[in-house]
Amino acid sequence: MKNSKFALGTFLGVALICSGVVFAQKPQEDISGKRHPNLAAAQRLSRQAWERITAAQGANEWDMDGHAAKAKELLDRVNEELKLAAEAANKHRR
Repeated sequence: MKNSKFALGTFLGVALICSGVVFAQKPQEDISGKRHPNLAAAQRLSRQAWERITAAQGANEWDMDGHAAKAKELLDRVNEELKLAAEAANKHRR
């Protein structure tokens, strides 16, 4: 019984890691630094944080209980919000 629970836990852990890798993608660099220098800087820092988390995931044998993958998902959301902020600012600048 203990072996089957361990195997199931291991399988679920690997599945979580893989799903995090599949869904979390490096934030896109698409905010104009000329039009929105502060938002572009925030996006650049978000991208750097995403890359550091990826490096941490590669350096560790453990899945960090899914927290690293969750952090990358949140950074993906940050990137989306920054892009929306830039688009909203563009509407008011015209």
